[in-house]
Amino acid sequence: MPITTIIDNPSLLTAVAAWLLAQLLKPPLEYLRKGRWNWGYLLSAGGMPSSHSSLMVGATMGIGLHNGFNSPVFTLAISMTMIVIYDAAGVRREAGRHAEKINILINELLSGHPISDQALREVIGHTPMEVLGGVCLGIAVGLAYWYYIG
Repeated sequence: MPITTIIDNPSLLTAVAAWLLAQLLKPPLEYLRKGRWNWGYLLSAGGMPSSHSSLMVGATMGIGLHNGFNSPVFTLAISMTMIVIYDAAGVRREAGRHAEKINILINELLSGHPISDQALREVIGHTPMEVLGGVCLGIAVGLAYWYYIG
């Protein structure tokens, strides 16, 4: 199978474009929100918009638009998208909250006597607004690709 069959896949291109745009939007949106640049958001999870949601919704829109919204592949894509969105806003968000509380507890209890100098990652999930931003971005990229390129 030549590489061109992968590169010419409109659903894959839509998904990757939505993910890349979400990652590129994170530092400027963080700057607008907090007044400081955080370039670490280019390569990390968390933040606005959710790149997980953008990726999955972009792929799902690409599949729906190119294969049909009544196709079995679209059914699988929407099911996986729902799982990823639930995980991004639910499970991973709660894991981030736990990490934040554990870091506070360790700092308070062991100030001056750290057990480990490595803090837990606190930004690993998304707020509902960040997920909604990712969903909207994924839909927009999917529709833009369909109308202007595909």
